[in-house]
Amino acid sequence: MATNTTKHEGFTEDERGAMKDRAKELKSATRRGAKADTEPEVLAKIAEMSSSDRAIAERLHAIVKANAPVLTPKLWYGMPAYARDGKVVCFFQSAAKFKTRYATLGFSDEANLDDGTMWAAYFALTELTTDDEARIAALVKQAVS
Repeated sequence: MATNTTKHEGFTEDERGAMKDRAKELKSATRRGAKADTEPEVLAKIAEMSSSDRAIAERLHAIVKANAPVLTPKLWYGMPAYARDGKVVCFFQSAAKFKTRYATLGFSDEANLDDGTMWAAYFALTELTTDDEARIAALVKQAVS
């Protein structure tokens, strides 16, 4: 009997997991209502991360809260995210989320980062320096301006 070595080109297990996380988030939001405080869920998700991802996520959380208080912390596909009027503006993807070599700070199309005809919307993070934190603070402020 021959074995089938063809790979299925669908979603990875990690991607399916993220979709399941999102479905749970939507169901939970429906049950608790739009006005519920979701920051404890975000902090719990950050606490579950590996030490290197957790260190970055904790600093990002503090930077976003200090520089864009109009944003509401929430979970988005199982990741810490920050939204305005329910729409995600930026998010943190841990390196462990999809088994990548770096974490990611991402900005959605809701972020006001436009700079000509081309600008960065995702940033790879391996650690945060003081200079990185200042740059992120400026980006977050610009994103909500």
